[in-house]
Amino acid sequence: MGISDWPAAERPRERLLAAGAASLSDAELVAVLLRTGTRGKTAVDLARELLARFGGIAGLLDGQGLLGAVKGLGAAKRAQLAAAIELARRSLKESLAAGAALTSPGAVRDYLRLTLKARPHEVFVCLWLDAQHRVLAVEEPFRGTLTQTSVYPREIVKAALARNAAAVIFAHNHPSGAAQPSQADELLTRNLRDALALVDVKVLDHFVVAGSQSISFAERGLL
Repeated sequence: MGISDWPAAERPRERLLAAGAASLSDAELVAVLLRTGTRGKTAVDLARELLARFGGIAGLLDGQGLLGAVKGLGAAKRAQLAAAIELARRSLKESLAAGAALTSPGAVRDYLRLTLKARPHEVFVCLWLDAQHRVLAVEEPFRGTLTQTSVYPREIVKAALARNAAAVIFAHNHPSGAAQPSQADELLTRNLRDALALVDVKVLDHFVVAGSQSISFAERGLL
């Protein structure tokens, strides 16, 4: 029996409209995005299988590149899921731009995780901030291989001056899945901090993102 044959009060989309998205389970929310199921499976059944296969919502977000291998998940459904994820990422970015980054550390972490955790290669990110710690720009000046990224302090200083930034938050990902900062990460951070200090730009933090984990240099006393 398809979802259209369910009582109206039990259908995910109708319940969402009547009681709000918070009233739905994870599987029901994913089912709303999928819209339809496959032969013998409702959209809710397919959503449950996806969540079980990828280990929940976080795993599903991380596994976007593997969705093509899921039977019954065609291009249209993959596009709908990708669009929803991108909307969430852009919403978090707008939230950062609307307020002081340091007054919403959760938003910073969420944005960085959503932006970096599924990247197959290392990416170095700069969140340039003004004197009130509002976000001026988010840039990805360097991309690397699976193991390392070449980050040039001179280019970072030039970018800071071009943005007229007063502070910056750095972030990069570890595709290997190990969130622990390496000695090279610590040395790079110190070099960037010292170079930016010459132009009165303060390094507020450096996050290392690996999967659903994010490590803060500031919280570990590494700045």
